[in-house]
Amino acid sequence: MNMKEIRRDKRQRPLIVIASNRGPFSFQQEADGSFTVKRGTGGLVTALGALAERHQVLWVAAAMSEDDRRWAQSNEEKIQNVEGIYLRLIQPDPEAYELYYNQIANPLLWFIQHQLWDTAHYPTINSETWRAWSDGYAAVNRQFAEAIVDSVKYTDHPVIIFPQDYHLYLVSGYLRKMLGDRAQIQPFLHIPWPGPDAWRILPKEMRDATFYSLLASDRIGFQTQRDAFNFVQTCRFYLPDAHSMGSRDSLTYGDRKIEANTYPISVDVNQLETLVEEPEVRLLRSQVLNSTGDRKLILRVDRVEPSKNILRSLEAYRVLLEEHPEHHDKVQMLTLLAPSRMEVYEYQNYLREIMAEGGMINAEFSDELWEPVRVVVGENYLRALAALQLYDVLMVNPLTDGMNLVAKEGALVNQRDGVLLLSEYAGAFYELGEQALIVPPFDVYSTMKAMHEALIMTEEERHRRAEALRELVRGSGVRDWFQHQVEDAMQALVNS
Repeated sequence: MNMKEIRRDKRQRPLIVIASNRGPFSFQQEADGSFTVKRGTGGLVTALGALAERHQVLWVAAAMSEDDRRWAQSNEEKIQNVEGIYLRLIQPDPEAYELYYNQIANPLLWFIQHQLWDTAHYPTINSETWRAWSDGYAAVNRQFAEAIVDSVKYTDHPVIIFPQDYHLYLVSGYLRKMLGDRAQIQPFLHIPWPGPDAWRILPKEMRDATFYSLLASDRIGFQTQRDAFNFVQTCRFYLPDAHSMGSRDSLTYGDRKIEANTYPISVDVNQLETLVEEPEVRLLRSQVLNSTGDRKLILRVDRVEPSKNILRSLEAYRVLLEEHPEHHDKVQMLTLLAPSRMEVYEYQNYLREIMAEGGMINAEFSDELWEPVRVVVGENYLRALAALQLYDVLMVNPLTDGMNLVAKEGALVNQRDGVLLLSEYAGAFYELGEQALIVPPFDVYSTMKAMHEALIMTEEERHRRAEALRELVRGSGVRDWFQHQVEDAMQALVNS
């Protein structure tokens, strides 16, 4: 397929360009040399599937595997139409990608934005960090920008570019230099944006490059108003030529006004309601029921991620069993964990601590018929969906979180009028907080009291809260989330 085919639709619909580290499809080469395509299950993929029915969508991503690279190299044209979405895979140098992804994006930026660094000891910015920044992060971001510019150079359609998340902070700046005002540039940040103090970890050169690049955008999307406000305050604090003019949700820089908008991400309601009826999910649901019996189920579903605060939820459960022996043999805590960034020492150590705490609770409180805690580690989304249908209490107590879609998934599919325990620092708090029991993530004792309150809550109160949560989630799905971003960009195009 020739890249010029993107321009053949004569209606002036915009060309939507998504740039993300991971793409919507993965490829596997078969013995005969052909390729099979596996579509991703994330919300962004779902949203764009619907969007592609009305707009031309080009997705630029990095090849994640050797088979992805072979697929990209097997095509004479750089852009291929895959299931209605134009796809272009860039192929970073492996060493550059390692520096970009595993040294700067993770853990340096991730830990800054989740405020996880033990700053008395870590991180130390040294020559290797600087090399990772220049030869890895900046180089790969530039490669993304060059691929985008090369891909849109033939189209005469309006162009809207959506760089995704902390991997691609420098893309906006490169794009503005290469494209001028030809495109609307609108990054979206899936993770929290902390206040100014968190950013003092980055040296001034790295910090300025990040902030000035983002200010080359037309608007920036955040999960919550708190994140948008923190961004405005951070830029004002560090950049003398960035001004908010009394606004909490926009900045002026030079002759540009940059909006900091809120677009809370959601779930694919239709897909989830279909998935829970799949035979495999039903089988897994029966397995959870057999394991739990007639006990009440306290559930958490998370990645093995320090910011998720898994360890303190186990500590709170221990206090519950100590303070309220009436719950002995009447409740079970099931912790389903997906491995995440296991190559990073901090994550390995955190998992060890989780397993040790679960083992100590069982050693102290279990009997021949009752295992108070089960910790299951493994990537199994369908098992998570099965368990989410069955919880009596869902624990979502992150230290900080961009959104936390588990809270929304659970609220949608649960069949027991389960009670949501929700951290005040989860992004979902702003939408779901009124119908949840709110827990301060550092306060184990208050979390324990919330667990107890949820377990003894009347059926009427549980039902009222659960129904309200379900309606909130059904009322705003992932398609709405992305469509609102597109509408804002298109309105700016009309007004320009």
